Amino acid sequence: MDRRIVIVVFEGFQLFDMAGPADVFALASTLTGGGDGYRIELAAVRAGEVTAQNGVTIAVRTSLGQVGGDVDTLMVVGGFSTGEWMRDRELVEGIRRLAGTARRVTSVCSGALILAEAGLLDGRRATTHWLASGVLRDRYPAVEVDADPIYVRDGHTWTSAGVSAGVDLALALVAEDHGHEVARQVACRLVVYLHRPGGQSQFSTPMGAAAPRSEPLRELQAFIDANPAGDLRVPALASRAGMSERHFSRVFTEQTGVSPGRYVERARADTARRLLEITDHPLDRVARESGLGRPETLYRVFRRTWRISPGDYRRRFRTKES
Repeated sequence: MDRRIVIVVFEGFQLFDMAGPADVFALASTLTGGGDGYRIELAAVRAGEVTAQNGVTIAVRTSLGQVGGDVDTLMVVGGFSTGEWMRDRELVEGIRRLAGTARRVTSVCSGALILAEAGLLDGRRATTHWLASGVLRDRYPAVEVDADPIYVRDGHTWTSAGVSAGVDLALALVAEDHGHEVARQVACRLVVYLHRPGGQSQFSTPMGAAAPRSEPLRELQAFIDANPAGDLRVPALASRAGMSERHFSRVFTEQTGVSPGRYVERARADTARRLLEITDHPLDRVARESGLGRPETLYRVFRRTWRISPGDYRRRFRTKES
């Protein structure tokens, strides 16, 4: 049976909070097939047209009161109008009711405020858009607010930071359901970063490098990010870019601000960080799958890049129940 995803929207919601995760789930369904995908339903206080904050109007066929039966994943979006809607008792009570039947309860951006208003984040660690974190902390002291990560999992409850972080959250949910290879394929097809780890800061750039002006180099960046365990030595990368080694190294460094070797090392460190956070793989497997080869190299690169050992990072940032 397809997993039932109910996404709750309201007037003035952030369209990408809904559309980004919906596209992730839909593509995952296409890739998995065989009735093991996702069935997406939109719900609002009242069925009918609902207008996002950017003026785009969508058709919502189901009211919250009409949603019956078990729900696999409940997702509440955010938007500039969240402050108004968190005072709507029909919305809050409807979300509380559905959460009682859901295997997972999730929010994107300021949707965490509505979950908190419903009492669903009490005693839990949660995040939200950094602009809304102060409100979440001040208004709901029972919530352990962490404003830095792009998403946080606490038991069956997942909360994410602003807008694009909803895609990262959805990729994490797909990885939990179908494995990391399916999540990787979804990310590659959507041309987004491959499942940024939840512990990553909202304020950091995933690779710490500029996007090249050259399209072949942008494509090469994506190839490196998606294939950390491949042959990423300068001769192989230069050949893929159609340049001499010397010219490639000069142009890559000029356009990204880092050398090819440093970029590859950072990409592999990012992959290792993700694996440490969301898997129980031993360090030798993490080193191998991230392209770092051996645990000794993993340790050295991790200390140089993140200033923390792989073991300490896993103990601090590994997602619960992963």
